[in-house]
Amino acid sequence: MRYSTQVRPISYLKANAAEVLAQLTQQRQPMVITQNGEARAVIQDVASFEETQETLALLKILALGNQEVEAGKVKPVVKIFAQLRARRVPD
Repeated sequence: MRYSTQVRPISYLKANAAEVLAQLTQQRQPMVITQNGEARAVIQDVASFEETQETLALLKILALGNQEVEAGKVKPVVKIFAQLRARRVPD
């Protein structure tokens, strides 16, 4: 994705807010807002934002899992299943 096509000054956002929101929702591409020629903000539609947040949450879970593996805080699955079978109450 090329962000250079989605760069607008803040004055454009102020003058065309409804159009910008419709465009964000339809195209699902973020828009960079500039002020005095410098990038100041990025806006995006809600669905894309939620997807990004879900992806970040999954990446954090994976990173925590990797840290536990590196710290040796894991057990072989065979051992865990054996412990669970030993706890199971016979029918």
